[in-house]
Amino acid sequence: MKKFKPTKKIVFASEKEMPMTPMSLGSMLYNLTGAWRNIKPVIDKAACIQCGICWKYCPDTSIYIEDEFPVIDYDYCKGCGICAEECPSKCIAMVEEEK
Repeated sequence: MKKFKPTKKIVFASEKEMPMTPMSLGSMLYNLTGAWRNIKPVIDKAACIQCGICWKYCPDTSIYIEDEFPVIDYDYCKGCGICAEECPSKCIAMVEEEK
């Protein structure tokens, strides 16, 4: 499983305490955005050439490498399909999310 470094969650008592400009509110570990998805990427490890391009292009950093293969963290994947589009071996298929 993926190891995370300890992070402190930033909490504001009200919107008046929030800064006037956009800023990072700390670790994205607290923002589980995977529920936004209606299609999800599925990796065929038999066809994967372990190039890491899917990891490099993922805008949500929801792909990590484990035992030299890419793994998708569905808690954070929004289903944009960039990984499947950029994959040179076309081993990533976008499939409809089951309800």
